[in-house]
Amino acid sequence: MSAISVGQAVVLGVVEGVTEFLPVSSTGHLKITEGLMNIPVDDKSVVGFSAVIQVGAIAAVLVYFFKDIKRIVSAWFRGLTNKEERYHHDYKFAWWVIYSTIPIVLVGLAAKPLIDGPLGSLWVVGGSLIAGSVVMWCADQMGRHKRGEDDTSFKDAMLVGCSQILALLFPGFSRSGATMSTALILDLDRVAATRLSFFLGIPALTGAGIYELKDALGAGVGAAPLAVGTIVSFVVAYASIAWLLKFVAKHSFNAFVIYRIVIGLALFGLLAAGTISA
Repeated sequence: MSAISVGQAVVLGVVEGVTEFLPVSSTGHLKITEGLMNIPVDDKSVVGFSAVIQVGAIAAVLVYFFKDIKRIVSAWFRGLTNKEERYHHDYKFAWWVIYSTIPIVLVGLAAKPLIDGPLGSLWVVGGSLIAGSVVMWCADQMGRHKRGEDDTSFKDAMLVGCSQILALLFPGFSRSGATMSTALILDLDRVAATRLSFFLGIPALTGAGIYELKDALGAGVGAAPLAVGTIVSFVVAYASIAWLLKFVAKHSFNAFVIYRIVIGLALFGLLAAGTISA
């Protein structure tokens, strides 16, 4: 019998799609939702399922930013054989995405036992939600929002890429929240910070999904729940991306900060009352 039913997969797919690119922590929300549905958050197949359905959200990014991605990838291939093309920003940016993914891959492989074990506790999720909120609020206040996407550099990409490690080690901190906050501290404007977060997340999240697929299928999650969760995640994430880009163009991140604190405190309350298990 599958560790996750098709109905539960639909719910988790919606949660993943809504939260993957909002700076509120998709992993944290998935773990909270799994806890409320009495799904063991530290089960190997459940951890794998969560990583696999992220691929649906990543597919939404690939579709939404298809023209941008095609331009960047084309520039990269041209630059491999044409020296003049290597001065083009898109060619450089493609390499920056590759380089900035290496740190999170190395840490993810080295720390996997901790990530799948004690760091997956809902107590850690609650604390990370609140701590990440403080970081996000400070970053939004500190940042001068004066640099656009074309102003990004190798240093920006590496620092933002490395910040993904925070979300990897502390589920609840939020990959989007960590990357956007770092970009804001580097004085990128909110739209540029958001788009950079999207692009840097593509290889890391896709790789994680492919890596965990064998565990999800082999440890007890059926193919049907995986397929349903991934498809639902794709549809909902596409709508979420479109909404977020419009929102950050005119608003600060304060709404997300407040929401994260409320959810974090509520989670602590549920855990303390024994309503859900850590």
